Amino acid sequence: MSNPQYPRSPKVLLGGIAHFGRFIDKIRLRHAGKIQDYNYITVGFDKYLIDFLQIDVKAFEQQVLAGGSDERLLGWVKANGRKLSEQEIAQWSQGLLTGGPKDDAARQRFEGRIQAIATKRGVPVAALPPVTTWADVIEIDEGRM
Repeated sequence: MSNPQYPRSPKVLLGGIAHFGRFIDKIRLRHAGKIQDYNYITVGFDKYLIDFLQIDVKAFEQQVLAGGSDERLLGWVKANGRKLSEQEIAQWSQGLLTGGPKDDAARQRFEGRIQAIATKRGVPVAALPPVTTWADVIEIDEGRM
């Protein structure tokens, strides 16, 4: 069995934007048939990013699949999305990277994800590094923590 291929960490900033490089990677990997079990475009960090940038996701997806570089794709977003200041980008990225569950239902989903990761690894939850943010859940799930 081969090692899974993961998109970039949501913590990698592209143009100061958290999750943006990961989103690009997810589009590429999904269309190459290399990831199937990821939430894709309509939920989670993807949807949050799309809503923040105010981009036409189908048009952006076409740009990604045409083979554009990260820099070219960032330029496309700047030309076709909402005009954002560096401060708005920094605040949004900080919020995404430090956000954790905000209510009981989200806390249950969060704890369920951590339990599923522990089960997948065959260890108790206590053996995993402590996590408090959704970004950290991704990091631990993909073996970066």
